[in-house]
Amino acid sequence: MAQPEAGMRTEYPFVLPRGFVDEQGAVHRDGVMRLATARDELAPQTDQRVRQNPSYLTVLLLERTVTRLGTLAGVDTFVIENLFASDLAFLQDLYRRINQDGHTEAAVSCPSCGHEFAVDIAGDAPGES
Repeated sequence: MAQPEAGMRTEYPFVLPRGFVDEQGAVHRDGVMRLATARDELAPQTDQRVRQNPSYLTVLLLERTVTRLGTLAGVDTFVIENLFASDLAFLQDLYRRINQDGHTEAAVSCPSCGHEFAVDIAGDAPGES
């Protein structure tokens, strides 16, 4: 498989809003998502779960592209299915941003003064409070 060109960003660290709670009660929030390949988008199309429920495609896409979450040994369908809804929505948005828009920035405005600026929603950029 060909390596990405030098300087091309293919992995995006993130911090989940709530985090996945494992069976021991530990919360896993820090993770990494990689860019999707054509195979990532095509392979789940033949999965029976997607044929029965097209919404399940999201679970399989995230399972394939979230490469790390906290100290979990791996990210599988169980992990994705058991995320809080807000964390699932966060990952869906991150997936769309990096694979379609090509960035992880969101335009926001200060609720107090109305100043508009961009923030990196992936959580890997330094910020100010």
